[in-house]
Amino acid sequence: MSTTADLVSTLKLELKAAGMTYADLAKALKMAESSVKRMMARGDMPLSRIDAICRALRLDFAELARRVADAQPLLQQLAPEQERAVVADKKLLLCAICVLSQWTLEQVTAAYRLDEAQAIRYFAQLDRIGIIELRPLNRYRLKLAKTFRWRPHGPVMNYFRDNALLDYFSGGFDAPGEGLLLVHGSIGRSLAPAFLERLQRVAQDFAQQHQSDQKLAQSEREGYTLLLAMRSWEFAAFTRLRR
Repeated sequence: MSTTADLVSTLKLELKAAGMTYADLAKALKMAESSVKRMMARGDMPLSRIDAICRALRLDFAELARRVADAQPLLQQLAPEQERAVVADKKLLLCAICVLSQWTLEQVTAAYRLDEAQAIRYFAQLDRIGIIELRPLNRYRLKLAKTFRWRPHGPVMNYFRDNALLDYFSGGFDAPGEGLLLVHGSIGRSLAPAFLERLQRVAQDFAQQHQSDQKLAQSEREGYTLLLAMRSWEFAAFTRLRR
């Protein structure tokens, strides 16, 4: 949620972009310039004053709030209680995965047995949890960064391990555009972070391609799940054979 300080901070940027000085603003508000400077420096003023400044800038208050929201830093990770809320309901988890893939509400209801009222209710829950920011006409802004990842030992990854891992790996990975590579080797410990960084870049490339391909017709796109992993590990059955 936007604070007054966030709104005032964005107003300062809008003033600069509009080429207005504090003297110009003071004249529009019928205030002393010194008073305007103090008010803007404090970053705290009633919403009625903020609305008056918006009118002076010919800026709609709702647009100001939207710009403030867009400027907020995106989340790299959710808190454990946020993840627990997501996995508490399978349909909510489904909607969370869909919004991570930038599906519209209409696409969700067309693909799954959810009516519009149910989908709106789940989208509203995702808004309260902090994953999206709902906007008019059931549109939303995703509040998660492209580098977002579920907590390694958090509720969502634990749910995935318990319920989805075997389902994912039961496939043959032999269809066009599919593949499963399992590579084992010993490398210098100092090189491991560099390989992990490459994997992260592949994940980012995949996410960016997903964004770019939203302009394609639905018939030209296919849903894929990219799973990247790297850890120091030995199969437990092999470990038991060690001397």
